[in-house]
Order: sequence, then structure tokens, then C-alpha cells
Amino acid sequence: MKRVVITGMGVITPIGNDMKTFWNNIKQGKIGIDLLDRFDTSDFKVKLAAQVKDFDPLQYMDFKSAKRMELFCQYAVAAAGEAIGNSGLDLSKEDLTRIGVSVGSGIGSLQAIEREYDKLKERGPGKVAPLLIPLMISNMAAGNVAIQYGLKGKCTNIVTACATGTHSIGDACRYIQCNEVDVMVCGGTEAAITPTCIGGFGALTALSTATEIKRASIPFDRERSGFIMGEGAGVVVLESLEHALNRGAKILGELAGYGATCDAYHITSPAEDGEGAARAMDAAVREAGIRPEEVDYINSHGTSTKHNDLFETRAIKKVFGKHAYDLNINSTKSMTGHMLGAAGAVEFIVCVKSIMEDYIHATVGYQVPDDEMDLNYTKDPVERTVNYAISNSFGFGGHNGSLLVKKYIG
Repeated sequence: MKRVVITGMGVITPIGNDMKTFWNNIKQGKIGIDLLDRFDTSDFKVKLAAQVKDFDPLQYMDFKSAKRMELFCQYAVAAAGEAIGNSGLDLSKEDLTRIGVSVGSGIGSLQAIEREYDKLKERGPGKVAPLLIPLMISNMAAGNVAIQYGLKGKCTNIVTACATGTHSIGDACRYIQCNEVDVMVCGGTEAAITPTCIGGFGALTALSTATEIKRASIPFDRERSGFIMGEGAGVVVLESLEHALNRGAKILGELAGYGATCDAYHITSPAEDGEGAARAMDAAVREAGIRPEEVDYINSHGTSTKHNDLFETRAIKKVFGKHAYDLNINSTKSMTGHMLGAAGAVEFIVCVKSIMEDYIHATVGYQVPDDEMDLNYTKDPVERTVNYAISNSFGFGGHNGSLLVKKYIG
């Protein structure tokens, strides 16, 4: 099958709305968590969120286009624009029927649902916005990216909760490998910091009620108490190696392995022994044609919940054995919070940058070790050669995804 490489990346995140700012803040260990100010939280136990700041959709699209997109779509279009620009693709010279889109959102627009439901209840069905449905449905992130940039190849929307971004990139890789397209613009997006979402995840006791910003999202720490809701988008440009070389593209890394499995265990909890997550990582390693001992770094799902961090640790030990203790493991969510459907894509981008710069960021805020969790969770930043990195994502419903990035040497 065709080899697949990464040639462009774009982000909208709580710690930066472009790649340069985002990566600089990653290296500085900046925490994007602050007081939740999108709505009145007086009746909520949750007081913090990782919100995107200073986002102006008119920097990325015209007023009419912005008006017909909800926030999750605006984030996706903005990140896709940066990724395409970063890739050096000249769309006027490309066969647009050979460029596809795979951008997923775990939730779509809760804002539109909440807003129009209030109208329905208070003023009747005649007052519901005519565009409610195309504004709220999750596939419109991919649709709007395709429309904005004229991309006419395969266009899909994957929804696997917190694994959405990872599966969107992994499946996009498959489309290229099978020669359905030459290029895929792919990733994940989310903008779900709303009363319904915070209330729902809060009722599940999945969210942290911490009020100290530096001790709120603390993956793998004994004192972790839940995740912090984040938002944003991460989009990458994938190409067949042949296509990238033919146009003289700068290649950032190679997507060498992809594993997708299911726990078939519980609607919210991962399998306690990490078996499903382990199979996803193992599949990615085997597809890459390497030994587990060659992996240098894992960007974990690392949500800062009691169960996920423990069960992911067990999964890593199951796959890597003694080598698990030689790995650097970190969690970008310690800075960005949990960006739900966007998380896997943004964390995949972090893996690519780590391989490019041989730099692994700290799990910011990690202080207190937990008994069974005795691996190297990267308390401080590390400069080391990174030839192979894995990005993990695990979603409600038992959806597991692992992407393996390889340093590209031409």
C-alpha cells in the first residue's frame, strides 16, 4: 500500500490559534485553563474550562460564511486553512477530486440546540431557525471545510467521542493507502463548552471541580479528580509519499501505523486491564513494521480521570513490557484540557512536532506519583531523539485509536 506522509498542520487551541503560538506555548508549559466565562456557573460545581481565546472567524472566512457556521465548524475551517497553507499545496494546480476531507466532531453544536430549543419552548415551532439542522449536525465541519476550499474527493465525518480526531486521521490514511485519493485534509474539532455539556459531564462525575488552575488537569497524578473541558480544532494534511515528492513538498513526518479497536466492555469506563487500548497500540506498531522497543514516546490519552490514567498505564505495560519504563509518556491535556473530538488530532500534531524537534513536553502539573502508575510521565521537558511516537485516544463506548508517527528521512 502507498506510504502516507504529513505535509501540513493547523490548530485552534486554548493555548494558541496558530501553529507557531501553540508550539511555543507547549514548550513553555503554558496552561490554557481559566475561569469558565461562557455562561453563568453559579449553580455548577465546575468552575474552570480551557477556552479558545481571541478567536475571530472573520480572519479566516467572510461574514456570510461565518454566519452559516457554528463555532465548531469555524474552528475546523480556520485550522484547515492553516494546514493547507502550511503544506504549500497550490489548490489551483491540483485535481480537487483527488483531495478529500475527514474532519470529525464528537458532539456538533450544542449551542444551536440549546438556543433553538429555548425558542421552541417559549415562542413555538414557527420561531425555530430554518438552518438549525445544518448548523448543528456534526458532519458539517467536514462539509464546510470541503466547501470553503473546494475539495471534491472523499468527504467523511467520524464520530467516536474522544477518539474522533484520531480515527478521522487514521481512516484518512487508509483512503490514501488504498488510492481513493492523493491528499486528505483531516482531523477533529469541538466547541462544546455549554451548560448542557458541562452539566452532563458533571453529572457523570467526569469533570474536575478543582478551582486551582495549576492543579486542575493533572494526568497521572495521585490527586487527579477528573478532566477539564477544552475546545478547539486540529487539522493535518496527509499525502501519499509519491504525491508529496512529485510536488516538492516539505515532509514533516510519516504516518506509519494505525490501530483501531473496541473494548466492548462499558459505555463510559475503559476495560480495566487495558486490553483494548493495548491492541490498538500493538496494531499501530505492527503496521509500522517495528519492534515495540523502537518506540520512544507516547502522547497518552491522559485525561486526568482516575480510571483512564490507570487503565492506560496498564495497557502500555501490556504492550511494551520492560521497555515501558524507558518510554517518555506525557499528556498534552495537562495544558489544553480535554478537547473531546479535537483532542486526538491536536495531540497527533504534538507528536509530529516532537519528532521534528526531538523534544518532548512536560506533563505540566504532575507532582504526586500514584502507586501502580510508576512509568516516566515526563515531569520536566526532555530533549532526546524521537524516531517513533504514538498518539493514543480512547472514547466513550470503548473506541480506541492509536497513531504511530515516524521520523521522515528522505
